[in-house]
Amino acid sequence: MLASDVTLGSILRNLRQANGWTLKQMSAACGIPLSTLSKVEHDRLTLTYDKLLQVSQRLGIRMSELFAENSEAERPSIMARRSIGEIQNSVRVETANYDYYYLCTELRQKRMIPVITKIRAKTPEEFGSLVRHEGEEFIYVLKGQIIVHTEFYDPVTLIEGQSIYIDAKMGHAYLAADGCEEADVLGIMSSPDEELMQSLLSIHEEQKKLEKL
Repeated sequence: MLASDVTLGSILRNLRQANGWTLKQMSAACGIPLSTLSKVEHDRLTLTYDKLLQVSQRLGIRMSELFAENSEAERPSIMARRSIGEIQNSVRVETANYDYYYLCTELRQKRMIPVITKIRAKTPEEFGSLVRHEGEEFIYVLKGQIIVHTEFYDPVTLIEGQSIYIDAKMGHAYLAADGCEEADVLGIMSSPDEELMQSLLSIHEEQKKLEKL
């Protein structure tokens, strides 16, 4: 199977077939309704972050395995891939201070991870510790104003239409500026590290834990 053919549906279908399960047995194992699972396998529906987390926990696999397919096969020089990113088809991670919408998740082995983020946190205390991960990061403000805190630079305010490009291994945080209830940004994370998606998901888990304290 070419990388361009690998989708969340095909990954779940391969997992089901590897276990010798019927669709009904797979549904019982992962806790996803049979009708929903059937639509996902046929690439007519995606799953929210919470449902993906549920699947990974119940089936004993890493979350990143649902976002990236590791293949030993040589990738073709021209993959002719494309994906239309729509919020309604995104993988959503919703927290008290942020909502993340991961786009184009049906494409595996991506060099870039696009995500739209709705930012509500206004103070470093709400955000928590600065985050770090492999690779580089580009943020473009779609709506509102944000304050970008980084480990080695003074905070900078960005308004709608402005952007910033950073080394993501440097600690960083994005906050909504004073007077801005919610800001929307488009982020692009890029790294040769195959574990980038897992790193981002781990950050979300830490944010959810902090919000419960």
